[in-house]
Amino acid sequence: MDRDEHLGTGAATFERAAAALSGWRMHEATGLTVVESGGSDVILRWRLLRLTIPCRVVYTVEEPGRRGFAYGTLPGHPERGEEAFVVTVTDAGEVRFRVRAFSRPASPLARAGGPVGRRVQRYMTDRYVTALRRLAQP
Repeated sequence: MDRDEHLGTGAATFERAAAALSGWRMHEATGLTVVESGGSDVILRWRLLRLTIPCRVVYTVEEPGRRGFAYGTLPGHPERGEEAFVVTVTDAGEVRFRVRAFSRPASPLARAGGPVGRRVQRYMTDRYVTALRRLAQP
């Protein structure tokens, strides 16, 4: 899955989006509870389905005009894969948000769900985009 969305324009919009992303506020705005367990590991909890989602931040992006991170799944996550979230600002001042993910089922529940897992991933990506677009505004 690869999604690239317009969030707005200007340096201030970029800074707000980058701060919301790096501070886990985007995730929290989608209904996830974020429990940082130290170091690069994080545990996300999705209240809607009562899922515990352990992940490890595998890289961060801290460049002029480009910020974000990616996490990989850890044992106990319903999927096996990685998801990256990057906010950029173009030379023309357009602020963009890109989500890239690849995964496959890792738990019996995810395997039994078949294509439902992909729909859930699209649903969450829609929520990420909506949340970050809102958080990037003044």
